[in-house]
Amino acid sequence: MGPSEGVHPSASFSSTLRVHLENHPGAFARLATTIGDAGGLLGAIDLVRVEHGKKIRDVTVLAADEEHIHRIVDSVRALPGIEVEHVSDRTFLLHLGGKLEVVPKAPLKTRDDLSMAYTPGVARICRAIVDDPDKVWNLTTKQNAVAVVTDGTAVLGLGDIGPEAALPVMEGKSVLFKEFGGIDAWPICLDTTDTTEIVRIVAALAPSFGGINLEDISAPRCFDIEARLRDELDIPIFHDDQHGTAIVVLAALLNALRVVGKRLAEVRIVLTGAGAAGAATARMLVSAGAGEVISCDRRGILCPGRAGLDSFKSELAEQTNPRRARGSADEALAGADVYIGLSGPGAVSVTGIASMADDAIVFAMANPTPEVVPEEIEHLVAVIGTGRSDYPNQINNVLAFPGIFRGALDVRASAITPEMELAAAHAVANVVEPDHAAADYVIPSVFDRRVASTVAEAVAQAAVEAGVARRSGGRPAVAN
Repeated sequence: MGPSEGVHPSASFSSTLRVHLENHPGAFARLATTIGDAGGLLGAIDLVRVEHGKKIRDVTVLAADEEHIHRIVDSVRALPGIEVEHVSDRTFLLHLGGKLEVVPKAPLKTRDDLSMAYTPGVARICRAIVDDPDKVWNLTTKQNAVAVVTDGTAVLGLGDIGPEAALPVMEGKSVLFKEFGGIDAWPICLDTTDTTEIVRIVAALAPSFGGINLEDISAPRCFDIEARLRDELDIPIFHDDQHGTAIVVLAALLNALRVVGKRLAEVRIVLTGAGAAGAATARMLVSAGAGEVISCDRRGILCPGRAGLDSFKSELAEQTNPRRARGSADEALAGADVYIGLSGPGAVSVTGIASMADDAIVFAMANPTPEVVPEEIEHLVAVIGTGRSDYPNQINNVLAFPGIFRGALDVRASAITPEMELAAAHAVANVVEPDHAAADYVIPSVFDRRVASTVAEAVAQAAVEAGVARRSGGRPAVAN
């Protein structure tokens, strides 16, 4: 029995099996065949040692989910002449001890080093900042520091798991900031869900940071927290689940429309998901000039006056759905040019996708399981994107937030404006050269090193033009 239909083996669910095989021809072939028959993929194969007529090997296996790797291991254990010594989950190994550390930039080898880095020399630096507070940007880590703040209430697809369980995700986000933006980011997981308390704590922490990245805070509290912090603080406040998602979706859509020969101003777009990501994406598409945007939640199309809408969804309904259509998400898809899923599996059906216009574009971004399985609709639409790394066109926020904060920090921006966000979207899209864009390449790879620098330059320029830059540009001295 292999993995579920439409689900791919992934390094996320990979393990290394240390196996003892009888040292005779065909032993490893039987092992490899068993793993393949169980739906696993072989990765690295390393010979550990040879002893007493046996070979000990470390065999890496990729599976589709946690239960799948257990099935593979059970199949291997059942083979005669093969002993499984132990199984190491590679993802857990990667997280042992956490994913971050603090590394000093200044040497501390002599008394002179100590006297300058700390007491008594550091007092002179403190007095300089007292005399001129702006010097904090040049003389401390503030110039290159971002706080990644969460309360753990809306983590990935896991929901409300609390601050401790959210910490591995915030560590991972901080690693991405450093790797792709050269930014020192610090995970801060708060043991409170009270909106006012979160605002107070973040505001109190703000002097240490050049920017605040809000992460995985449940709606609608996340909107209030972001708005209040933006009003109170003079550093960039950016809720990545909202704006980062909207930016990369717009970037991918601009290129997908070029591939199918359609214009943003003329297309009808249907979104499922009216939470933080869905609402921000819908609003960005409207502000970017999309022809028609229809937002849907689990109960169907958002329309003014629909029973049961809270104030947040009522506002979104007023900003979208200009024809005041009603009905289910599947009904909204009839004749639509674009479907964007920011919801969950099953939000729309294959039948609904089949009713879309010719040369349709589908971004099914629920993770790990998309709204519709790409293999089931690939013959029905022209372009497919997902949030996953094992399909073409991975629409991932890492294409946006490192470059956005890099650009904002470089000009010491006091805020991140809609103009800066729109500039970021066009910058991401423009990394894909027009003559290279294709159905399976409408968004650059997350490992394309041009992305962050291109986004940073565009965001910095937009900040200057918007009047929120406190310096003209040029990257400050940071350690990469």
